[in-house]
Amino acid sequence: MSPQLRIAQDDVADELLSSDPFALLIGMLLDQQFPMERAFAGPAKVKERFGSLDPAEIADADPEAFADLCATPPAVHRYGRSMAGRIQAVATVVRDEYDGDVTRVWTTAADTTELVKRLKALPGFGDQKARIFAALLGKQLDVRPDGWREAIGPYAEEGSRRSVADVTDEASLLEVRDFKKAAKAKAKSAAG
Repeated sequence: MSPQLRIAQDDVADELLSSDPFALLIGMLLDQQFPMERAFAGPAKVKERFGSLDPAEIADADPEAFADLCATPPAVHRYGRSMAGRIQAVATVVRDEYDGDVTRVWTTAADTTELVKRLKALPGFGDQKARIFAALLGKQLDVRPDGWREAIGPYAEEGSRRSVADVTDEASLLEVRDFKKAAKAKAKSAAG
């Protein structure tokens, strides 16, 4: 991966996201009920504390010890212990189903439909998260299997500011945050 990502808005964390595909996947996993840039800084904390982001090593780690390091302040997520389990679960899938190479999730997918299906099968990834991560791969890392825009939907729209797939700097992070606030307010208004 050669593009320089700017999701965490932190040089060390963004360098790791740019150079380690498993870090990027873990950042996406952590991106829920937590500020986006802090979620994507989480993999750097895990690496600093655990010493590695090797999926096999994480999968094999003692669950209690791993949960402790994820929950130690500043925690990798507001639900550090729970997310530690999800990180280990994703690491186990990568180790067992993709021979420890997370890029095989997308490099061996026949098309975007298969890619999204594979992402949805990962622990902690639902349909929306899978589509957002596929859009991130397409928009920022040029991973664009046949039909990627159509299969992903609105998250793949050119020029949109609706998800982490669109964050390339501080200004775009703020635009995405504004979009999400407006969408929440609209949903709340429609429900109430």
